[in-house]
Amino acid sequence: MIYLDYHATTPVDPRVADRVYHSMTQEFGNASSVDHEWGDRAEAAIKQAAKQVADLIEASPREIVWTSGATESINLAIQGSLTPNPMKPHRIGLMPIEHKAVLDTCRALEKRGWAELIYLQVDSRGRLDLEHLEQVCAEGLSLLCAMAANNEIGNIYPIQKIGRIAQHYSIPFLCDGSQAVGKIPIQFEEWGITYLAISAHKFYGPKGVGALAVRRGYHLEPLIFGGGHQRGMRSGTLNVPGIVGLGEACRLRSLEMEEDERAIASKRDRLQKMLLEKVPNLVVNGDIEDRLAGSLHISIPGIPNSAVIARIRHKLAISTGSACSSGVEAPSHVLQTLCLPEEIVDGSLRIGLGKFTTEEEINGAAEILLEAVTKIQQLS
Repeated sequence: MIYLDYHATTPVDPRVADRVYHSMTQEFGNASSVDHEWGDRAEAAIKQAAKQVADLIEASPREIVWTSGATESINLAIQGSLTPNPMKPHRIGLMPIEHKAVLDTCRALEKRGWAELIYLQVDSRGRLDLEHLEQVCAEGLSLLCAMAANNEIGNIYPIQKIGRIAQHYSIPFLCDGSQAVGKIPIQFEEWGITYLAISAHKFYGPKGVGALAVRRGYHLEPLIFGGGHQRGMRSGTLNVPGIVGLGEACRLRSLEMEEDERAIASKRDRLQKMLLEKVPNLVVNGDIEDRLAGSLHISIPGIPNSAVIARIRHKLAISTGSACSSGVEAPSHVLQTLCLPEEIVDGSLRIGLGKFTTEEEINGAAEILLEAVTKIQQLS
């Protein structure tokens, strides 16, 4: 079976897994235990991991808060930064194609009467209208949310420009970096990002661990109480093996990201070329010029994506949308926002390549998809 669903999750790099296993079985101390050397070594491992994460995103180790993943990081940033005030709701600016972790958290605050949501404009390719963004910021916001890269169509957003606008109007800026960190350069300090959400399993680290970079001078009200860990922002015994794995994954991406992503883009382009040549009317969605190296989001008009998935699911792992929405019988909110024709939405498929994708798998994936499409067309 060929795995091309790297946006949903990535395999753990064996070098990362080795570090996690060692931490679980040999260096298993509690990082908060101050009375013996097992605790000292666990604390040292946490500090090393913080430096590795900070080095990848160009932040300070003191700005790293450990979480269970990007969803918790996003919730902490949004709920922890906005004090409830029903008399004067907060104004939150956000793209309508954000991940559900951002959308649902913001909508929960809106439902309680604590927030007013201002949706930023995007075009049919999912590209952000920076002029509209500046207009919204000029009118005043309590928080600006903009993802670094989209988890479905793969668009990369101009975070440096967005951060500059947010800084100009003194607006805290939350960036969901879960799909971008480890794949494209991120400069947390220089780009004016206030909060950056990270998830290890999106770049060859373990599941269930992530981080939130919080700019100096900002403090968040906790969602989880008990012990006052992590400067009072997130209590709980630290997941030392997971954090060690996240740190090692960041270290490896710092060394290998540029070369890996170049190779991934080359394979993606070859797969795209083969499909465009063989599948009539195939459409490539999203921003073709500025997307993640491993992202290929296509639509085959007239052929429902469910029919394709049913024929290939035991041979090829791709998806019809976000893993967080898998199993939900509703069209992608991202594609609906782009106002694409119904047949484009219904025929959409998300293909995600990664560093472990081989040339043979690219050839095999093309054959499997072409065979499925041909059979469906013959039946029709």
